[in-house]
Amino acid sequence: MKILVVDDEEDIASLIQFHLEEEGFQVEVCHNGMEVLPRLEKNLPQGIILDLMLPGIGGMDLCKKIKEKYPQVPILMVTAKTGETDVVLGLELGADDYIRKPFNVRELVARVRTVTRRFQEPTSDENLGNITSGKIQINQTAHKVYVNDKEIELTLIEFKLLQIFVSNTGVAFSRDKLLDRIWGKDVFVTDRTVDVNIKRLRDKLETEKERLETIRGVGYRFRDA
Repeated sequence: MKILVVDDEEDIASLIQFHLEEEGFQVEVCHNGMEVLPRLEKNLPQGIILDLMLPGIGGMDLCKKIKEKYPQVPILMVTAKTGETDVVLGLELGADDYIRKPFNVRELVARVRTVTRRFQEPTSDENLGNITSGKIQINQTAHKVYVNDKEIELTLIEFKLLQIFVSNTGVAFSRDKLLDRIWGKDVFVTDRTVDVNIKRLRDKLETEKERLETIRGVGYRFRDA
């Protein structure tokens, strides 16, 4: 499995590369944000570790551009900033997880394993086929979603969230239950990650977005059409 490490601090990038390669990953390193998109066009990795403070183009802007073109590629955002606003913004732009500097290398490796495993897991037989609910159509085999007969682009996490909701209309899901079902029990991410992904999904559902309801003190529910 190939991981692209994007960090302008060469010592940190080398440290990450060393420990990931010790765990069996193939690792490429990039120190300038402007070099990333051309590199992705030639060879797409299975995961990206992305620092926010980069020369050429900032990590936030780069995260957005990557997710617009390659929504299936997981991004682990690395930040020295401690404000929650920066973390939430990164998640809203498409980052799948985040870790703050200074970080524990073992924790970083574990997070990389978790986020890439989610994107590599095959779809089970019970999830194959098409689901239709109101003006939403989900082609689970092709991983495509249509609203009002127009295809919408979802990340894999957003796709899995929609699968769960549309397959269980009227059922309330707590944040913990969604974390377990989508991110897994060994997840490191917080409830905030669930909220941010729900917001992103809701914004993309256009005329159907009001069906994705927030239940105060409980979690979320998808209303029948």
